[in-house]
Amino acid sequence: MKNILLCVTGSIAAYKAAELANRFVKDGYGVDVIMTDSAQEFITPLTFQSLTKRKVYTSMFAEYEPSQVEHISLAKKADLCLVAPATANIIGKIASGIADDMMTTVIMALDHAPVYICPAMNTKMYENPIVQKNIKTLESLGYHFIEPKESLLACGDLGKGALADLDTIVKEVTENI
Repeated sequence: MKNILLCVTGSIAAYKAAELANRFVKDGYGVDVIMTDSAQEFITPLTFQSLTKRKVYTSMFAEYEPSQVEHISLAKKADLCLVAPATANIIGKIASGIADDMMTTVIMALDHAPVYICPAMNTKMYENPIVQKNIKTLESLGYHFIEPKESLLACGDLGKGALADLDTIVKEVTENI
């Protein structure tokens, strides 16, 4: 069984990550979920645990399996990493090599699995030159991006920044795992 590491960050689109997890499980993939603290403000770990039938990782310091170094074992187990939704914050942290939580330490420990990043944020944030520079930096290092779509955003603005369609994300992931 192929394993997808689903990394969920603090965006209003976090609820859509639950549907992604559900679809991947139904398609026969194992799905491990890591959530940032901010993601847990939008959706609970219990939602993902119920859908994946697996532990959900939320903290570097929670004891999950004492015989393993959790961030290393999760990285080794992953056949593909999907960051969906990806905030400007997580894109910046990864581009800068910051590893200060469970998600970023696992991503820094990945050495064999491709990483797909699905930005989801306000248009002005997405178009910000710093965010665009971080995206270009990550692309130059072999990270893959699934472009956000233009839509009416949660803040009421119309523009590019909404999480890509779930069908697009599922297709991209399943073709590349």
